[in-house]
Amino acid sequence: MKPPSFLLPNTGASLPEFSHLQEAATAARSCQRCPLWERATQTVFGSGLADARIFFVGEQPGDVEDREGAPFVGPAGKLLDRALADARIDRNLCYVTNAVKHFKWEPLGKRRLHKKPTSREIQACRPWLETEIALVHPGVLVALGATAAASIFGRPIRIGELRGRVTKAESFATDCLVTVHPSSILRARAPEDRDREFERLVEDLRLLKPFVSRYNR
Repeated sequence: MKPPSFLLPNTGASLPEFSHLQEAATAARSCQRCPLWERATQTVFGSGLADARIFFVGEQPGDVEDREGAPFVGPAGKLLDRALADARIDRNLCYVTNAVKHFKWEPLGKRRLHKKPTSREIQACRPWLETEIALVHPGVLVALGATAAASIFGRPIRIGELRGRVTKAESFATDCLVTVHPSSILRARAPEDRDREFERLVEDLRLLKPFVSRYNR
């Protein structure tokens, strides 16, 4: 059966209810809630354990993710994998997704450069994030970067405001850890800066260890 086209002029309009993640992912492929679908290769929905205790949210797919159709498989994803390994957290037991499901970019020669999504684009995609969280029902959300944090908390967030501690995301009645997006570490020019920020990310991720057992079902 062909999935319905989610062409909704009102970006705040709700989605139908889905019974499982695959059903939602199939429907999201035809999403046209904002103009980003026009230039993206495909919708990049979340992936991972369907009842994961730890639920990661990034900003949007990158160039590699847009081509491959999976979240966090590019350079930032590989760095996240390293950080999770150092924090002794198995990525296979987590769920990973993005606040925005289409790659927003601008051309520079033959390259496609990442462009930050607007608040309207984030809001248009939030119902998909709400759907994923409702279906996975995680023990803790992890906001990777300011865009992810803004989507989760429903307001602009400075990373330093909440970093280094677990707080409550009231709109989801779920604990949340806010940290940097791995791509920000990759952008650091000096190797010592990259190493320092990587270690800080690992320290943040270690705060998730109690949730693996505390919410184990």
